[in-house]
Amino acid sequence: MARKWWTLLAVCLATFMLLLDITIVNVALPDIAAELDTSFSDLQWVIDAYALMLAALLLTAGSLADLLGRRRVFAFGLASFTFASVLCALAPGALVLILARGAQGIGGAAMFATSLALLAQEFQGRERGTAFGIWGATTGAAVAIGPLVGGALTSAFGWPSIFYLNVPIGIATLAITLRKLPESRDEDAGGIDWAGLVTFSAALFLLVFALIRGNEEGWGSAVIVAMLAASGLLLALFIAIERRIEHPMFDLTLFANHTFVGASIAAFALSASMFAMFLYITLYVQTILGFDPLETGLRFLPITLLSFVAAAVSGKLTARLPARGLLGGGLFLVGIGLLLMRGVNAGSSWTALLLGFIIAGIGIGTINPSIANAAIGVVAPARSGMASGISSTFRQVGIATGIAGLGAIFQSQITQRLATALAGTPGAGRTDQIAHAVSAGAAPKVIAATPPAGRPRLEQAIHVAFTAALNDILLVGAVVAFAGGLLALALVRGSDFIGHGPPPPPPAPQPAEAVAAAGP
Repeated sequence: MARKWWTLLAVCLATFMLLLDITIVNVALPDIAAELDTSFSDLQWVIDAYALMLAALLLTAGSLADLLGRRRVFAFGLASFTFASVLCALAPGALVLILARGAQGIGGAAMFATSLALLAQEFQGRERGTAFGIWGATTGAAVAIGPLVGGALTSAFGWPSIFYLNVPIGIATLAITLRKLPESRDEDAGGIDWAGLVTFSAALFLLVFALIRGNEEGWGSAVIVAMLAASGLLLALFIAIERRIEHPMFDLTLFANHTFVGASIAAFALSASMFAMFLYITLYVQTILGFDPLETGLRFLPITLLSFVAAAVSGKLTARLPARGLLGGGLFLVGIGLLLMRGVNAGSSWTALLLGFIIAGIGIGTINPSIANAAIGVVAPARSGMASGISSTFRQVGIATGIAGLGAIFQSQITQRLATALAGTPGAGRTDQIAHAVSAGAAPKVIAATPPAGRPRLEQAIHVAFTAALNDILLVGAVVAFAGGLLALALVRGSDFIGHGPPPPPPAPQPAEAVAAAGP
C-alpha cells in the first residue's frame, strides 16, 4: 500500500479513537456521577478538563510539529493519550478522573494539531478532497457508533471499560505511525512561544472556571468578576504578544483571510451549540426519561448515523460546491434541528427529539469536512500545522465555553423553577441542594430519597423544571448556530483558496466563485 494511504489510515484511526472517546464519555456520565458521587461542576469538568487542555496546547503542539516533525509529535500524542486512558479507567474519584482527562487532552492536542497537516502533506489535488471525505466519514462513524458502543460497554462492564477500549486502538495506530509514516516539518519554523502559551492558557482557564462557578459563587461576587476581568486582560496581553514576536504560535495575520475567519467561527459555533448540548440531552434521556446507557445509545443513532452519511457526501462535495454554502447551510440545519428539539415537557417521550436529531445530524455531517477543507485550503502547505491547530483550537474552545455557558443557564433555570414549584413544601428549604443534584443527573436518587407521600409532587416539579431549562438552552444553542451560519456565509469566499487545490470538473463552465471554492 502506498505511503500516503498508510498516513490516511493512521490519521483516521487516531481521529476515530479521539471522537469515540468523547461520545462514549457523554453516555457514561450519569453512571460516572452515580459511582463517584460527583457534583454538577464535576460532570462539566470531566468534559471541560479534556477540552481545556486541547484548546490550550493545540497551537503549541502545531508549532512543535512544524519545528520537530509532525510524525514525532503525532506519535507522542498517541502514546500519551493511550496511557492517560488507562489512568481514567483506574480513577478512584472525581478529582483523579478530571486530572486524567486533562492528561488525555495533552495527548489529544498533539494528535489533533497534526492530523490534518499530515494529510495535507501527503495528498494534493483531487486526492486531497477524497482524503478529507474519508476523514470526514471517519468522524461520522465515530460519532455514529460512540453512543451505542459506550452504552453497551457501560451497561455490561461499567464505565471504566470505555477508557480501556482506547488501549488496543492506540497501540495499533502507534505501530503504524512509527513504521509507515514519513516525517515532515517546516524548515523555516521558529521556537516555542512560551509567553503566548501561558497567557492564552490562563485566559481560557479563568474564563471557563468563572462560567462553571458563576452560579455557586454569584455572578456579581468579587471572585467571579475578578476571574472574568483577569481573563479579558490576559487575552489582550496574549494578542499583544502574538503581534510583536517573530514566531507566534497564533499567527494573527491568518485572520486577514476572511475565509479562515469564517471557518474558525463555524468550528466554534458548531461545538458551542450542538456538541456542547450533547451533555444535557444525555442527562435528559437517562435521568428524566429513565433509559440506561445502552438504550440511550440506541436513541442517539438517528443523529449519529445521519452525520456519518452526510460527512461522506459532504467530503466529495467540497471540490464542487462553494465552501460557504456547505458551512452556512450545515449550521442552519443544526440550528433548525435544535429548535425542533425544543418543546419537550414533563410528559414527552424521546421521540419528541427525533426530527431535531435527524436535521441536526445532517447538518453536523455537512459541516465537518468543510471546516477542514477551508482551514487548510487557504494556507501554504508549510503552515498547515498552525492552521490545523488554530482550527481545532476553535472547536475545543467552543466545547469548553459552550458546556460552561449553557451549564450556567441550565442550572440557574432549574434552581429558579424548583424554588417556585416547591414553595410551601418540605423541600422548599433544600431547593439549591435538589437543583444541584438534578443538574448532575441524580434526579432518580433525589426522588427515591423523598418520603412516598411527597414523591409525586417532587417528581413532577423536577421534570417540569428540567425540561423547561433544557428548552431554554436549546434556544440559546440554536441562536449560536444561526449566528455562526450567517457569519460563515458572509466571510467565506472562494477567491481566498490558494492554488494547490484541484481544478473544477472539466464539463460545463461554472461560476467564478464555485471554481475558486473547488479548492483542496
